[in-house]
Amino acid sequence: MQALSPAPDVDAGGSPPIDDPDGERQLLLFRKIVVGVRVATTLVAIGLILASAVGHEKGMIAWAVVVTLYNAFRLVRPLRGRDDTGNVVRIVFEVALHASAVVFTGAWNSPFVFPLLTAIIVAGFGRGIWPALRISLATSVAVGVVQVARLSDEVSRVWVVNLQWSLFLSLVGVMAGYARRILGEARTTQTLAMTRVAKLSDANRLLTSLHTVTQALPASLDLDEVLDSMVARLRGLFTYDAAALLLFDETDGSWQVARWDGHRLNGALEPTELPGVMRRVRQELTVNLVENLPARGGGLMPKMGAGLYGPLVARGDFVGLVALEASAVGAYGQRDAALLGGFLEPASLAIANAQVFDQLRTVGADEERTRIARDLHDRIGQSLAYIAFELDRLVKAHEEGRDLGSSIGQLRNDVRGVIGEVRDTLYDLRTDVSENQDFVETMREFLDRVEKRSGLRVAVRSRTGGRMPILPERELWRIAQEAVINVERHAKAHRVLVTWLTDGRSALLEVADDGVGMPEGRAGRLDSYGILGMRERAASIGATLQIVCPPERGTVVRCRLDAG
Repeated sequence: MQALSPAPDVDAGGSPPIDDPDGERQLLLFRKIVVGVRVATTLVAIGLILASAVGHEKGMIAWAVVVTLYNAFRLVRPLRGRDDTGNVVRIVFEVALHASAVVFTGAWNSPFVFPLLTAIIVAGFGRGIWPALRISLATSVAVGVVQVARLSDEVSRVWVVNLQWSLFLSLVGVMAGYARRILGEARTTQTLAMTRVAKLSDANRLLTSLHTVTQALPASLDLDEVLDSMVARLRGLFTYDAAALLLFDETDGSWQVARWDGHRLNGALEPTELPGVMRRVRQELTVNLVENLPARGGGLMPKMGAGLYGPLVARGDFVGLVALEASAVGAYGQRDAALLGGFLEPASLAIANAQVFDQLRTVGADEERTRIARDLHDRIGQSLAYIAFELDRLVKAHEEGRDLGSSIGQLRNDVRGVIGEVRDTLYDLRTDVSENQDFVETMREFLDRVEKRSGLRVAVRSRTGGRMPILPERELWRIAQEAVINVERHAKAHRVLVTWLTDGRSALLEVADDGVGMPEGRAGRLDSYGILGMRERAASIGATLQIVCPPERGTVVRCRLDAG
């Protein structure tokens, strides 16, 4: 059974709040019951005294005054339900007072039996079932002994009356104690329910804020846009006097001040310039709530009273730190820490994605520059060098007075050929798969140009069950293009067959020729520049690349991408 909360005020009312563990607030239900019973039983006792023949006796009048004054006092100063010694003494005193009034005014025939019921009810409400039962039995025994002593000639009848009153008082005490237990269980259940509702309400507000944050983070992969959006969202979620976003530089361990708000910071911070509260965040990778910054050695900005610091971690890698500081001590609480913790995860991922994209963009630009340089060198550089030699020869022939007519005509044709090569090279560089043109269409267009300029007999064999995603399809196309260009330049082949099989999730690409192949031991060697580029492209999309030279003749470049 769940532990019961401490008993409520037995004479008081009101509803206990969640943070009222001692039951100090008055309960309306018990107040109505106890006040009503106390007033009713006191009036009944006074009425019986006035109507009885002994109502004018001094002893009866004295006890009536005592009982009436005491119950009036308890209407103003109710007994509490706390489990302390003082309260137990007060409850026992009330029971003893009313029991004494009963004993000295006629025992069970006394009109003060009715106020005694109130005392038993108070004992049950204040102490529970078993204490109320013990008090009821003790009171019954005390009154019964006096009754037997007074009426010794009617012992059997007296014991029957004593038994009846004992059972009656015990029943009243047990019912009051049981009501206390039921109310305690109800209060515990209500407290748990209200606590859960409060937590759910906080969680709902937090989720709403995080949902807004997630929607507000930019879809753009531009790092500046991501950082600007983060500062704007922090400004909307938190109240602060200064904020900063620090990005970690792995090269020298310094901290780059990517963004600041409210207090200007230098462009970079050395590791020793980072305050201790932020170094702790870097070590533990958890949100650090500091309610009193001066007591902890200060924060990132001067004259700040409270701080909230969190790590930026994405995919297990440390990215940077977020610092929020306010001038008032205690400005931040646990809810702010939870909100910042939820904000950091999507923000860290957005920053990491932007940084990776920036790196890939740089690498991609370098790769394209290298490829263009290689193409220009392989196809155009040699032709330009030949033209340069021809020009030197013509100049020398002119100095010797020889006829240059036929030589100049040949040189003109050579220059036109170089211009054509430049045009074809640029066209090949621009050719790519797109949303509107798939692999097969792009390959056929490219092979038509190869066939016209080289005389190769080309063919495409394809079977498709859907298009691949654009990024892997583009890399596979570049691998095929590189393989065909290698055949055109080096293989001395007559035929090229390109095979393309895909179901939209996996793909098989083969480029086979009937050329001279590669020397034994060099097929697919990693230090070949073109092959190295193909292998890097295959690895970037999780594909496997094989280059084999069949015994009969030629080379086969095979690239396979399996469904993930």
